[in-house]
Amino acid sequence: QVHLVESGGGLVQPGGSLRLSCAASGSIFSINVMAWYRQAPGKEREFVAFITSDGIKNSADSVKGRFTISRDNAKNTVYLQMNSLKPEDTALYYCNAADGSSSYWGQGTQVTVSS
Repeated sequence: QVHLVESGGGLVQPGGSLRLSCAASGSIFSINVMAWYRQAPGKEREFVAFITSDGIKNSADSVKGRFTISRDNAKNTVYLQMNSLKPEDTALYYCNAADGSSSYWGQGTQVTVSS
């Protein structure tokens, strides 16, 4: 079992920045991939970015060049640095961890981009 706790969300003006954190605990040795997803009101949950245990990463076209995913293995934490935020980035952001047989989700952290 893996437990994920997100933090770092909030209200920010367009063009601003936020850094989300996702702290993992439990059977973390089995995790292969960690990722961020988001879900805006009335929309389906969508992929944002992932990073593997080998450090391979990728992100959705909508956030390329603005969002960066990284990880601190010593802290069992994954980060999402979000720059040049736009109103359309407003959503509940979820952390996800996968170990090849199971997928785990955090409770989400709200990001609101508004002037």
